[in-house]
Amino acid sequence: MPRGLDCYAVAAEAGLSAERLKSLSAVALQAAKRGGDTLMKHFGKLNSIQEKGRSGDLVTAADHAAEAEVLGLLSRLTPEIAVLAEESGASDHVADLCWCVDPLDGTTNFAHSYPLFATSIGLVWRDQPVLGAISVPFLNEMYWCCPGEGSFLNDQKISVSDCSSLEESLLVTGFAYDRREVLDNNYAEFAWMTHRTRGVRRGGAAAVDLAFVAAGRLDGYWERGLAPWDLAAGAALVQLAGGVVNDYRGESFQLHSGRILATGTALHHPLKQELAKVSPMPGEGYGVHQDVGS
Repeated sequence: MPRGLDCYAVAAEAGLSAERLKSLSAVALQAAKRGGDTLMKHFGKLNSIQEKGRSGDLVTAADHAAEAEVLGLLSRLTPEIAVLAEESGASDHVADLCWCVDPLDGTTNFAHSYPLFATSIGLVWRDQPVLGAISVPFLNEMYWCCPGEGSFLNDQKISVSDCSSLEESLLVTGFAYDRREVLDNNYAEFAWMTHRTRGVRRGGAAAVDLAFVAAGRLDGYWERGLAPWDLAAGAALVQLAGGVVNDYRGESFQLHSGRILATGTALHHPLKQELAKVSPMPGEGYGVHQDVGS
């Protein structure tokens, strides 16, 4: 059976002591709060919205402002740690230990004043998440996690749900920016699981989706086409809340694969089995008259 994410094992491999983990967790918290506070200063006040080259992939002044605040803080507090950030890419030095920064996850939501968006700060070792923090500022919620401590919402410890039945579950998913270009676009999985659960939500911000799974508000999450900064903090949060994080196609979790299945322990196998039954929809099934690429 493929190995799921284990933040404790990753921290041990990285040689991070309990004291060092607590210190880095505090940095992640401070950075996420700084980013979330900056986003709220811009919320509902945007003058311009741009696309980054792919239809629907937006960037705003709030993305850049929040990233500048976060990167400035990380550079000051942990200059020895490399950074991979959504808007500015990777820092000059390459290292095994790296911050993955999404200053504004849910840019489309934010651009429309829809309140599900976040700043996500994840620490990874050799592309495996260790710890992180996610600020959901409109809700005044800060999610954070650290090996040896667990996962928290503000100052309350959280855990994944104990749901074991797909029929009783509430799931969440999303659709990648390339969904118009490939058949592997999650449409078929969404339709299939909608008919086998109490419902499937589409929140529009992977970090928020993962935070809600960690808190037991949602029973499971799957998606494809994600970036490392989308996943790093949230994957750690779910695993340290007692959940299972893996690749929903049956492979071990890999940060750069862009695929994730995150659930409570009891639901992981049933959901993975059900997703394995689904074949892509033909393009004409969702309004494309000629099949998109495979």
